[in-house]
Amino acid sequence: LFLQIYLCHVYTAALGFDDKIVGGYECRPHSVPWQVSLNNGWHYCGGTLINDRWVVSAAHCFKVEYFVCNTFLRLGEHHLRYKDGPEQFIAPAVIIRHPEYDRYTINNDIMLIKLAEPAKFDEYVQPIALPKSCAPAGTQCLVSGWGATQIGCLKCLNCLDLPILPQDDCERSYPNRITSSMFCAGFLEGGKDSCQGDSGGPLVCNGELQGVVSWGWGCAEQNRPGVYAKVCQFTDWIHSTMASH
Repeated sequence: LFLQIYLCHVYTAALGFDDKIVGGYECRPHSVPWQVSLNNGWHYCGGTLINDRWVVSAAHCFKVEYFVCNTFLRLGEHHLRYKDGPEQFIAPAVIIRHPEYDRYTINNDIMLIKLAEPAKFDEYVQPIALPKSCAPAGTQCLVSGWGATQIGCLKCLNCLDLPILPQDDCERSYPNRITSSMFCAGFLEGGKDSCQGDSGGPLVCNGELQGVVSWGWGCAEQNRPGVYAKVCQFTDWIHSTMASH
């Protein structure tokens, strides 16, 4: 069964991870207009706007204590502490985790959030396309999120350019942990990474949402790249779920 949570009727919790990028840089303000902050007074996970009513995030980002009437999806943000005009704060109406999400293996780590009202598109808020196919190893991508370490602005949206890694390298880095719905991106030598976090946030390659930040061991450690939910494996589920809600 789909896990459907209507606002203020919440039944289950999920894993929690800190949100940070290591070794990245401050994004040019409002250059990632699909980026969403899941926020209940403080930012705790990222998300990605895919049309005017739906956001993609990670299933492990669902936390019972956060979704009880006080989470808002914040769009058009750059610096989380300052209101500079374009922000939109929208409540969630329906939250649907993938029916085969496994909180122990973190497999199928994806969820959809329907906005209570449509997002208004402008130069600060725009959706990103779902993938038409899976991106191959070596594809250069961009991951973004808040709570960065090792750079100046701790509350600014931060970015990291990184490649998709060969699946063999991913499986060697995490023996017996990588499934067909996961892939790795980053640098085997370490030093740069999304870190359990920017959890739920976007990995975008050539204008398409290819990954959702999911998990990893440590932060930017050698032979421990970031692991992402492989969005191209979930496009049928995403489309059918949106159509039925």
